[in-house]
Amino acid sequence: MAKKKNAPVEVQALPAGYVPTLKKVYKEEIVPALVKQFSYSTVMQVPRLVKITINQGVGDATQDKKLVEEAAEELAMIVGQKAVITSSRKDISNFKLRKGMPIGAKVTLRNVKMYEFLERLIRVSLPRIRDFNGIAEKMDGQGNYTLGIKEQIIFPEIDMDKNPKIHGLEITFVTTARTDEEAYALLKAFGLPFKKHDN
Repeated sequence: MAKKKNAPVEVQALPAGYVPTLKKVYKEEIVPALVKQFSYSTVMQVPRLVKITINQGVGDATQDKKLVEEAAEELAMIVGQKAVITSSRKDISNFKLRKGMPIGAKVTLRNVKMYEFLERLIRVSLPRIRDFNGIAEKMDGQGNYTLGIKEQIIFPEIDMDKNPKIHGLEITFVTTARTDEEAYALLKAFGLPFKKHDN
């Protein structure tokens, strides 16, 4: 049977007691490694990944509201969770933008979905970027990291046969790290492929 357009995203039920691979890796490998690296006195001091937020801006949204709805559907397919449509917070006449106008989509992932998305991002999606040689390592000064993706088509959930409109994404990793150094060590331990230092 042909799948209806705009059908809701199907969320598969996970088996009872299911623990994502990266959550196991965090507890069994990352925590002991960071305790040793930073000489923490207790495992409670080890930074954690709290949530991942994904923002998708739609540049042509001012001309066609439908583009925002399609972007939200795409984002939901990528993460397996309903996306929220975001609106402009103020009027910007140069961009024909009015306050309250839909301009993009956003989703926040926690717990199981967060770990599942992170693993797919590292193992499947990032390696699909043409001439990929790692991601920039600049943190935000507060222990968080934002990764810019130029094209959402690196995610295999996007059907290329439908000739999707290209959109960029911003993926923000929010951690409990007190310093950028600790956040970097945490995310690198998870497998985020940061560029190697030149020095």
